[in-house]
Amino acid sequence: MTSSEAGTRAATSAEREGRVLERIDAFRKRRPRLLDDVVTMAHGAGGKSSAALVDAVFVEAFRNPELEQLGDAAVLAPTAGERLAFSTDSYVVQPLMFPGGSIGHLAVHGTVNDLAVTGAKPRWLSAAFVIEEGFDIGRLRRIVEDMSESAAMAGVCIVTGDTKVVGNGAADGLYINTAGVGTIPEGRRLGPDNVRAGDRILVSGTIGEHGMAVMLARGELAIEADIESDTAPVNRLVDAMLTAAPSTRWMRDATRGGVGTVCNELAHTTGLAIVLDEECLPVQPQVLGACDMLGIDPLYVANEGKFVAVVAPDETDAALAALQSVTGGAQAAVIGEVMAEPEGIVALRTSFGGSRIVDMLVGDPLPRIC
Repeated sequence: MTSSEAGTRAATSAEREGRVLERIDAFRKRRPRLLDDVVTMAHGAGGKSSAALVDAVFVEAFRNPELEQLGDAAVLAPTAGERLAFSTDSYVVQPLMFPGGSIGHLAVHGTVNDLAVTGAKPRWLSAAFVIEEGFDIGRLRRIVEDMSESAAMAGVCIVTGDTKVVGNGAADGLYINTAGVGTIPEGRRLGPDNVRAGDRILVSGTIGEHGMAVMLARGELAIEADIESDTAPVNRLVDAMLTAAPSTRWMRDATRGGVGTVCNELAHTTGLAIVLDEECLPVQPQVLGACDMLGIDPLYVANEGKFVAVVAPDETDAALAALQSVTGGAQAAVIGEVMAEPEGIVALRTSFGGSRIVDMLVGDPLPRIC
């Protein structure tokens, strides 16, 4: 073989090798394809199956520039002069889907609302999933789509996350943890130290829907009622109220333990009395009826789209009007006032003209609802 022939053969071989490497490189750059119908342990192993699940389910639903970096952490840039609020929560509700919502809605709304009631503007969320082996991927997609829809409604981005798969029987199908960061505008400070005797207590809407909806959805009670969860983001309601009532003292979202527990925590922290008016409590008739049948006080039933606020007396009307002008706040109401005595007590003026103590719950008489 001449040197010329050897050179030609070497060049041809190099070209062929180059084309193979190009095909391999193109194949490796292709988005991973998710071909499975259920979650397997391989999806939690960190390899190609994990990449396919993350890309096809989570990145596809939550797509934004920060998330697409797929780094160990998202790099975020708040506006200068703002303070940050940071919160995290885990969601283990059963059933995973219920009238009015799903665990996906809760996972976004819960953390968004925890940030909003501090006075923060929710900006970014993380999402971590613990998935049981054998979980249907179509069902997972629907839950993740609920999260995407909820994040868009709340105006937040899901920018980082994590996925773990556990063995069959090691979880109730799916657990979700979300953490969130919000920015607090300069000069805005809410807290129990601001609360004074004479302040008014507001609630942003009807109470008790979420807890009752989840309890009835389990099918363990022989009760049928047209009750849907109130799960929703409250940040737009909060923004409207704080614009109209900038001297707002304090806020909390009334989730586990309901309005009664939130008011007790405030009374205990401040040493002041919280006096509520039973006739002013906004409760849907079907919720009240279900509570009466079960012997449950709606004051203790969980909400996932409502908050309690303490406002100055001279801003009460403006705060209420602002809430009622925003979608989701039409049933907002003034439900009581802050008084100096009896110290640290929550009392309810009943519709019969008497009063009773609304104490902290002992134990948890309700099934888990978040």
